[in-house]
Amino acid sequence: MGCCSGRCVLILLCTVQLITALERQAFDFLGYQWAPILINFLHIIVVILGLFGTIQYHPRYVILYVVWTVFWVTWNIFICCLYLDLGGLSKESDYMSLGLSSHGSWWKDSGPGCENKDLPAAKWQGEDSPALISTLGCVLEYQYIEVLHSALQLVISLLGFVFGCYVVSVFSEEEDTYLYK
Repeated sequence: MGCCSGRCVLILLCTVQLITALERQAFDFLGYQWAPILINFLHIIVVILGLFGTIQYHPRYVILYVVWTVFWVTWNIFICCLYLDLGGLSKESDYMSLGLSSHGSWWKDSGPGCENKDLPAAKWQGEDSPALISTLGCVLEYQYIEVLHSALQLVISLLGFVFGCYVVSVFSEEEDTYLYK
């Protein structure tokens, strides 16, 4: 197979997907978001298996990767809808922490350019809820950072799905031609 074959592209896509999933996993750990931590962990395992299957010519592992990619795309669409408050979902819900902690996205308090200022307690006496006040001075609000992470995963996953299907078909053709010789 050539250097620009579908197999090499899938190896590249799996590698990039693995790097971005590990980065996302780190920030989900910092925010104590347990549902994404568990699903990212499974995703990392399946991407490693898909990478192994692509390198070692094992179509079953690549098929597992392709099937998982459908679930992964669905999960990332859910995250986009959650953080954009679409479809009756709310970013303030405790879906991501599984109700185990009051933490949210790490980006909410520590996003690029965000200033965490301790405001005096007297200021909150007249307010309904201090939770309605967001962190000051953020270059990009946390929900858009989360949506960008998911959108990047969506693009990589969709490309991985296409190339995964192609690699499985190529492996099947090579196996068929080998069996009939």
